[in-house]
Amino acid sequence: MTRLRTRALRLAVASLLLSSIAAHADDHADVDRLVRAGQLNEALVRADQALAARPQDARLRFLKGVILSEQGRSADAIDVFTKLSADHPELPEPHNNLAVLYSQQGRYDQARRALEAAIRTNPSYATAYENLGDVYAKLASQAYSKALQIDGNNAKVAPKLSMIRDLFGAQAVAAAAAPAGQRV
Repeated sequence: MTRLRTRALRLAVASLLLSSIAAHADDHADVDRLVRAGQLNEALVRADQALAARPQDARLRFLKGVILSEQGRSADAIDVFTKLSADHPELPEPHNNLAVLYSQQGRYDQARRALEAAIRTNPSYATAYENLGDVYAKLASQAYSKALQIDGNNAKVAPKLSMIRDLFGAQAVAAAAAPAGQRV
């Protein structure tokens, strides 16, 4: 989805990094440095090596999910974030990242459920609320489109659909123009 941020994956990393235990900082720092440098293959190898020794390390698992997502391996990233969410239901970031991936695939009901789970774990997680609003808007767009398919003469539906499409079109333009590092 245009508005749901793929950058939310990286933003969530920062939040998870701050809450992680300082143990194994070298592995975490190495993987994070490689990700930030865009060396995703190397980062994945390093993460897998560290996870071989510590398979339950939540931070490394999260970073692996981010790497897989950045590599376009959505199914693998979904698998990582799903297992991480099951093992650590108190962490909202894996739920949010699942929602981003589901939205990119047009799986908006699953995205909604993932975001609701993120919000249950952290009611102050503003990114999850914003993403949830975007998912609701996309679901509304689908519902209005279906209503027009069924009754193309309904004069009340077309302006609503147009407004949502205009909103997402404007957001896509703003996202493309935003400086690097800004949330869009």
